[in-house]
Amino acid sequence: MAAPAVARTQLLRRRSTRITLNTPVGISGEDGAKGSFAISAKAINLSKHGAAIQLACKLLIGTTVLVRNKRGTQVPARIVSEINAVQGGQHTYGIEFAEEDRNNFWGITFPATALA
Repeated sequence: MAAPAVARTQLLRRRSTRITLNTPVGISGEDGAKGSFAISAKAINLSKHGAAIQLACKLLIGTTVLVRNKRGTQVPARIVSEINAVQGGQHTYGIEFAEEDRNNFWGITFPATALA
């Protein structure tokens, strides 16, 4: 019974609606070994404030990376969680844009967030 309550609490804390889309992005920054990297990744489960990203690179929670969309726009983002460890050679992380003004980074309109 505790699991549904946790899931509901997490949903109530969301700042914006999430959209399940897959879009290619570029990610650059420092990896878990403190080495510089620039890699192609896939953004999934998009929101106005960030996304889940899948990439073949180990990152540290709390680090800042640059995310580049297909239009070439770059924004800094923080790695806020590891959603899945390695699955099919890919790590999945939750990212949050570091800048409040993202100028519609994804190029899509999000539906209004429902309040409970």
